[in-house]
Amino acid sequence: MAEPSSIHIPVNLADYTPPVFQVETVELEFDLHPAATLVRSRLRLHRHAAGQLHLNGRKLKLREILLDGEPLGDNLYSLDPSGLTVFEVPDEFTLETLVEINPAENTELSGLYMSGSGFFTQCEPEGFRKITFFPDRPDVMARYRVRMSADAKRFPVLLSNGNKLAEGEEYGRHWAEWEDPHPKPSYLFALVAADLVAVKDEFTTRSGRHVDLGIWVERGDETRCGHAMASLKRAMLWDEDTFGLEYDLDVFNIAAVSDFNAGAMENKGLNIFNTAYVLASSATATDTDFQNVERVIAHEYFHNWTGDRVTCRDWFQLSLKEGLTVFRDQEYMADQFSAAVKRIADVRLLRATQFRDDAGPLAHPVRPASYLEINNFYTTTIYEKGAEVVRMYRTLMGREAFRHGMEIYIRDNDNSAATVEDFFNAMQAAVPEHNIWQIMRWYEQAGTPEVTAEETYDPASRSFTLTLRQTTKPTPGQDEKHPFLMPVAIGLLDAEGRDLLSETLLFHKAEQSFVFADIDQPAAVSLFRGFSAPIKLKGQSRERLAFLAAKDTDLFNRWDALQQYATAVLLEAVAAHQDGQVFRLDDGLLEAIAATLREAPRDPAFTAEALLLPAESLLADEMGVVDPDAIHAVREATRAALGEALRDRLNSTYWEYGKVDPADHSGPAMGARALKNATLAYLAASGDASRAWEQFNNTGNMTDRLAALTQLADLPGEKRDTALTSFYETWRNTPLVLDKWFSVQARANAADTLERVQALTRHEAFELRNPNRVRSLIGAFSANQAKFHNASGAGYRLLGDMVLRLDETNPQIAARLVSGLSSWRRFDTARQDLMRAELERILAREGLSSNTYEMASKALG
Repeated sequence: MAEPSSIHIPVNLADYTPPVFQVETVELEFDLHPAATLVRSRLRLHRHAAGQLHLNGRKLKLREILLDGEPLGDNLYSLDPSGLTVFEVPDEFTLETLVEINPAENTELSGLYMSGSGFFTQCEPEGFRKITFFPDRPDVMARYRVRMSADAKRFPVLLSNGNKLAEGEEYGRHWAEWEDPHPKPSYLFALVAADLVAVKDEFTTRSGRHVDLGIWVERGDETRCGHAMASLKRAMLWDEDTFGLEYDLDVFNIAAVSDFNAGAMENKGLNIFNTAYVLASSATATDTDFQNVERVIAHEYFHNWTGDRVTCRDWFQLSLKEGLTVFRDQEYMADQFSAAVKRIADVRLLRATQFRDDAGPLAHPVRPASYLEINNFYTTTIYEKGAEVVRMYRTLMGREAFRHGMEIYIRDNDNSAATVEDFFNAMQAAVPEHNIWQIMRWYEQAGTPEVTAEETYDPASRSFTLTLRQTTKPTPGQDEKHPFLMPVAIGLLDAEGRDLLSETLLFHKAEQSFVFADIDQPAAVSLFRGFSAPIKLKGQSRERLAFLAAKDTDLFNRWDALQQYATAVLLEAVAAHQDGQVFRLDDGLLEAIAATLREAPRDPAFTAEALLLPAESLLADEMGVVDPDAIHAVREATRAALGEALRDRLNSTYWEYGKVDPADHSGPAMGARALKNATLAYLAASGDASRAWEQFNNTGNMTDRLAALTQLADLPGEKRDTALTSFYETWRNTPLVLDKWFSVQARANAADTLERVQALTRHEAFELRNPNRVRSLIGAFSANQAKFHNASGAGYRLLGDMVLRLDETNPQIAARLVSGLSSWRRFDTARQDLMRAELERILAREGLSSNTYEMASKALG
């Protein structure tokens, strides 16, 4: 349950002070019982600074407290809602506590809780304080030894961090002891006691260390772990080859749990995963699921060095581990699949989520200056924008120097808690000849820079001048912005699209000119190739965009030019629609899509991406006052018109790329299926649902079945209802697939989507306790722009109801849903009033959690 709180006190980066006491060793004993688990803790501490001993603790029943083996009287310590204070202690001592906790009632899924067949932990960021009294902060690093005991029949598997030392059984209960030889912060502690089965394998590091690998899942799920295990082994080898980083323990375990607030957790030697990022088979998982499993497996494994061995000093440095590790998993995935398509997918996510946050009341720098609840800062700004900053380091430095900087960073900060300044210092040490200090502004300033370009050519001197200008709009608490340092990867193209010049510029002023000599007049300039900096490039003409979409040698910029061209065309059509004009398909857009289809054989995966029109949310981001109804009407009309005009070509492409083995999940097979289903979407948009119906009933591959169901869900009628019923009956006992059933309906374009979502919140299979189920229905619906922003306000009311219900049981998930209302100022007055009323209703709830209060109060402004 959320704890009542009338006082919300911010934590400030400027107030950081080192811990008063450091912990050398931690000995934990767990006597595991669902409703009354006993946790005995022995901490060996030594003084690090002046001050009292305060240990964090929440919802702990203190049974015993001893100092150097002697019981403490009530007058020698005090308890309050934040934890335990011991008044007088020596400079070195052992503190022992015994507490009782109730995992069965822990619905927050933070700390030690029960799910499925047993006990699981989630301690990042501040869950360990719900297990025992401890200085629960990242810069307190200690070595852990853990003993746990549980009912041998009900909870036969006992896992923790590090290596297993011993195990045994007596009187129907069994025990196991684990030891982690590496110092770690408390947020990396992990424990699992459950009825699980393991898929096992092994890996030998380049130095010859033998590592036992285990993926632990609920019984019956072991047949869906093969892809996860193969992904783990690929990631381990890649990290050795790319960064020279080997695994450092004798065992690496992954345990999967269905009730989990996030994707996964990188606990040292024992990663705990949401089942959505472990289980995959052709029958139950889409190609996107397969890629997500591979990506998240790699991400959490890469944390072993960038997060575990080198952790963050405080939570303000969160991007130090998350942004860096996202960059590493992006590079890994680019090596496994199409690098261009991976880059497109990453930028699409950044623009759809992080750019929107930067433009609204929830904007914050990559390193925030303050927070009320750290759970609210696990955002795309910390992760994805943080990864873009790391990428800019590499672009500025070059690959070889960047790897050297990584080696310095690991060497100088191993087994310690670091800051973003430590990372900067390592990178600067790798390129002492260059001064790159200005890159730190990306950690300090919020907002997305907007860049414009001006070009001049002097035929007499054959010189070409490029002038760039950057501005960044004010964000909450930051009215004045200073220029950012950004690498600008450019190409000067001739009339045939050949590169006359290709290089990277260092752009660090509000206005800066670059002169290129001995250049024949270029036909076009290709700017920010590969999205070399997280900016918005403004002011390019349609003629320029059309040329780049057809000719640019940089695949990312070719895709981006087509997206920008389509955005301009669609926004013009939205304005015409608002004026009551009849829709007319733009000839240039039709030709661009037709040309994209013609080039499909060169790269089917890229073609599939290029065929997708800009999302409704991205179109909304370009409007002064968002009109969700007009945006939806125009985008759907465009899809229908393209489907009709290109029907023959779409049909032939569909059949040409529909011959892939359903069990083949290689990159080329995924690309072929993506292209086939992109054409299916256009055909269905034009009113031809027959192909979708046929595909739904005749495929053995979840990617194809779900793509077909998605199209059918947009078209009310007997086929839609039959398909949805059939899908539900087939997969009602497979939770991850059932999540897809909820999500397809929540994202549907059908006129009755709002009513269906309202009904689904009362469906017997909808579970508020399960974050995956909440995200699949409520999260997906709040991202359905046209239906969520129904003029009646019923969508807002539905979200507000869910937030208030969830705040009582799982404030983390409740707070994340609030962001659906954060853009209220950008809509018409009527919708503004309705969204604002929901935010006010949320804030009026007595006892609202700090998580939800922070997000709602910032959104309201």
